[in-house]
Amino acid sequence: MTEKKPRERPIAENRKAFHDFHILDTFEAGVVLAGTEVKAIREGRVNLRDSFGRVEAGEVFVYNIHISPYSHRGYAEHEPTRRRKLLLHKAEIRKLVGKTVERGMTLVPIRMHFKNGKIKVAIALAKGKKSPDKRERIRQREAERETRAAIKERRGR
Repeated sequence: MTEKKPRERPIAENRKAFHDFHILDTFEAGVVLAGTEVKAIREGRVNLRDSFGRVEAGEVFVYNIHISPYSHRGYAEHEPTRRRKLLLHKAEIRKLVGKTVERGMTLVPIRMHFKNGKIKVAIALAKGKKSPDKRERIRQREAERETRAAIKERRGR
C-alpha cells in the first residue's frame, strides 16, 4: 500500500525574517481564523512582514499578520492585523516558553501554507542578527555568485 504524502501549497513567506534573524528551530501550527480571513487567505491577500509571536498564559499568539479584507464580503469583516491564536501541543508550547524567556529568543512566522486543506503557519524560534552579520552574509553571497560565474565562463571556452 502506498502512503499518501501531505499536499502543501504555499500562501505567503516572510523572506525578511531570514535576513534579520538566525533561524534555530521551526514549528508547524494551526491558526484560529474567522471565515472571511480564510476566504481572503485563499485569494492570497496575506502579508507576514513585521509579524511576530508571543507566548501568553500558556498560549501562543501571532501579531501583525496582515490579512486584507475579503473582496466579496457583505456585512462580515475582520480586523486586518488582529492577534491570532496558534494551535500547538503543550510540549511544544513548554519548549517555546523555556527558550523565549531564558535565552531571549523571538518567535517569527516564516511561512503560511495549506496542508491537506488546512491553513498552517511555520513559526521559527529565532535570534536577531547584528548588522555586521547581515553585511557578512551579503559578502558571502556575492563571492559565491562571482565564483559560479567564473566557473561557468571557464567551462564555456
